[in-house]
Amino acid sequence: MKEKWILRAKKADFFALSEKYGVDPVIIRLMVNRGIAPEEMGRYLHPSPSDMHSPHDLKDADRAADILKEEIGKGSHIRIIGDYDIDGINSTYILYKALKNLGANISYAIPHRVKDGYGLNMHLIEEAKKCGANLIITCDNGIAAAKEIEYANSLGIKVIVTDHHEVPFVEEDGEKKEILPRALAIVNPKQKECNYPFEGICGAVVAWKLMYVLYEKMSAQKDALDNLIENAGFATVGDVMDLCGENRYIVKAALEKMNMTQNPGLKELINRTGIQRPACYHLGFVLGPCFNASGRLESADEALGLLLADDKTAPLIAEKLIRLNEERKALTEEGAKEACRISEECYKDDRILVVYLPKVHESIAGIIAGRLKERFNKPSFVITGEGETVKGSGRSIAEYSMYEEMNKVSDIFVKFGGHPMAAGFSLAKSRVDEMRKRLNEKCLLTEDDLIPKKYIDADMPIGYISEKLIKELELLEPMGKGNEKPVFADKNAAFTFAKRIGKDGNMLRVTLEEGGKKIKGMYFSDADDFLDELDKRFGGGSRDILLSGRGSFIVPFTYYPQLNEFRGHLSVQVVITGVLW
Repeated sequence: MKEKWILRAKKADFFALSEKYGVDPVIIRLMVNRGIAPEEMGRYLHPSPSDMHSPHDLKDADRAADILKEEIGKGSHIRIIGDYDIDGINSTYILYKALKNLGANISYAIPHRVKDGYGLNMHLIEEAKKCGANLIITCDNGIAAAKEIEYANSLGIKVIVTDHHEVPFVEEDGEKKEILPRALAIVNPKQKECNYPFEGICGAVVAWKLMYVLYEKMSAQKDALDNLIENAGFATVGDVMDLCGENRYIVKAALEKMNMTQNPGLKELINRTGIQRPACYHLGFVLGPCFNASGRLESADEALGLLLADDKTAPLIAEKLIRLNEERKALTEEGAKEACRISEECYKDDRILVVYLPKVHESIAGIIAGRLKERFNKPSFVITGEGETVKGSGRSIAEYSMYEEMNKVSDIFVKFGGHPMAAGFSLAKSRVDEMRKRLNEKCLLTEDDLIPKKYIDADMPIGYISEKLIKELELLEPMGKGNEKPVFADKNAAFTFAKRIGKDGNMLRVTLEEGGKKIKGMYFSDADDFLDELDKRFGGGSRDILLSGRGSFIVPFTYYPQLNEFRGHLSVQVVITGVLW
């Protein structure tokens, strides 16, 4: 797909700031590009506990803690109801461990993705009643469960909501009016009346912060809570929160904890997936998917069980989660291939993709929607199921607020919720085509909006790269959503050699040269596509010339530098992330 490259051109006194903070001017440029004010750069480079906001700033946190303290004192049965994704699993674990440590009479339930659907529902409330629960506390859900909470109230069950999702609303006279459930306390930074200074925390962090308030009120030692930061950080990355503000410190501290974790289940999963030292990438793309796979294909109780496991049971559970993730990968590949085919053959001109895959497992609809979004750079919805009511998930691009746009056609859905970038929903099967038609009719996206944009941090010749600069780039960690890995570009370096690598020869190891300096590069995208384009641009036979090292070809590319260690020897290399033909 054709990309539009945009060079970030924010201005600052890079050299003066470089001297002040003792880093390369490139590091200063990267911080400026990320909107970091000069006075905040020291804090950004060195995240610390002082970055954390007071949990008391969360609306209803003190009220919720007072209720919990009273119920614990009375020996009341408290029921945690979480969610089946990585955030919901870690949220449940945080609440369970923290409350158990205080001597609470505590139990938990995580909805089954297929049988129960997302979040609090009537069945789970009835189950809580049968178990004798006096109080339900939700985590990573509940803000959109007004009807369900009314039902709990009617059964005499008290409810506390902890959540971080968007608050449902209706528009009246052009203004949004929140629809809040009638819970005894609602702890969610996205409430209009909440004064918490940072909305971008995940459900696990909301739950974790509430426990700090409770521990203060009960004069309890906080060591157990401090250890749970690894779960709060794991969920932050796994739920794709922006890695800015206090999230930077939470994730950084979580990774430090996780590198020497005392949790038998986490330790086992880390070892079995071959991770030497966990980083953000591993949380989001290796460990996280294993957790999510349990909730997708079986029950999230398996993943929660791993966190609660001892040395004896951890190996079996970890092995099962890895196997489930491999199964999930295979199902995803098959579904994504079919979704792309349908989109290209049937909906090529649609700006909003709505693809119905009746036989695909509903748990992977969101992943397939994400693949569609990446492939076509269009907001994408994938719907599954063969009954009268079907379910779906959506993934969006930055220019399209999915939750807002779904609100414009809210009458179509039986139920829906989510974020600007993602959503989940259910609707009558008979209305799938109507959904596609109406979303496209109301779509205001332009052709330019649908062109993928790659923002370049700096046009930096490969000759400028040094081991010192690469080590300074580590100061930008943790990197992920909201604090993306820097993108550098070089328009003048020449490709002088390429060698196919990988199991199927579908990747390239290349030699780059500029100004007399040579550097190795890795190209992990499709090798055949690259070589085909090389022949088109420079003439037939160019691929053979490059593969034999008998010529040079200047092709603009984007990259990220890294250190490569081979037999104890460190060398600088680049990972090529894009090519501009």
